[in-house]
Amino acid sequence: MPVHRRLCWIALAVLVAASLPGCKSKPEPEPAAAPAAGQTTSSTAPAVHPADVTIGFLVKQPEEPWFQNEWKFADKCAKEYGFRLSKMGAENGEKVLANIDALHTQGAQGFIICTPDVKLGPAIMAKAKQYGMKVIAVDDQFVDKGEFMDVHYMGIAARKIGEMMGQAAYDEFQKRGWAADETGLCVVTYEQLDTARERTDGAIDVITRAGFPKERVFKAAERTTDVPGAMEATLSLLTQHPEVKKWLAVSMNDEGVLGAVRAMEQRGFGKDTIIGVGIGGTTALAEFDKPEPTGFFATCLINPYRHGFETAEMMFKWITEGKEPPKMTLTEATVVTRDTCRKVMTEQGLLD
Repeated sequence: MPVHRRLCWIALAVLVAASLPGCKSKPEPEPAAAPAAGQTTSSTAPAVHPADVTIGFLVKQPEEPWFQNEWKFADKCAKEYGFRLSKMGAENGEKVLANIDALHTQGAQGFIICTPDVKLGPAIMAKAKQYGMKVIAVDDQFVDKGEFMDVHYMGIAARKIGEMMGQAAYDEFQKRGWAADETGLCVVTYEQLDTARERTDGAIDVITRAGFPKERVFKAAERTTDVPGAMEATLSLLTQHPEVKKWLAVSMNDEGVLGAVRAMEQRGFGKDTIIGVGIGGTTALAEFDKPEPTGFFATCLINPYRHGFETAEMMFKWITEGKEPPKMTLTEATVVTRDTCRKVMTEQGLLD
């Protein structure tokens, strides 16, 4: 058979074989559809293993009970999820920036911070960006050129809690039947901090709207937001107003009211002539535990569990799952007195 005819028969045989069942070539598998934005498949592993995660938690006053409790609950979160928590004091700007450098050396992927100065916000964020770290501000919100920065933040509903503080003080004032013309409202202020100003302004507005004379409202500006700072400011105020026979006292925190109460005690005032209402709760507990009542009447209890555990949890999930936390989370408070503080704190997990 000629060669060309033999080649034709071979080609025909190949074509016939290809048409027979089972002889077709298998089609290429379709590529799997990519998950929609924000979704993951069941086989998707975390980008970072929990044991490889380090999260910093920096606070401006590490000796204060509030911050100790924030750390306590952040520690609880670290234990539950298996990451490493690095707790650091950040009492001034130099320490803040040095500790961010230290966190980078430790391999931290992010940090939570209560800054000692809200104006440090731009420097903190620049340093974090340099190292590729995520940031959540807690308690005090970053400020740049007089405006709040667009940074993830958990803090208190400052104005609302300030109003709650003012209402508690005014209600007790009415209950005791004090005369307004012999009573003064001492407001220990720290107005350079926005959240502090919102709290004290809220208290003043509630009390004056209820009918308390505006001319009986006296501000005492403190240089530091602790007991000594408030005590110094209040002693000066008392010297200026010897005509006042009874005092209401409010401030941005428990320490401010405690400082005012200590100053008033030095001038002869006591539990029957002082109605002090603070914000915080953890510092107030020691005052409520004293054998005899003092002029510190009540506090707006804020639960540091959320500020400690939840911020750490948010940061962990942001690092390992890419789950970005809300830009702003605001927490509220519960008014407690000497009679109810321990019970409510126990219910909220603050006491064993």
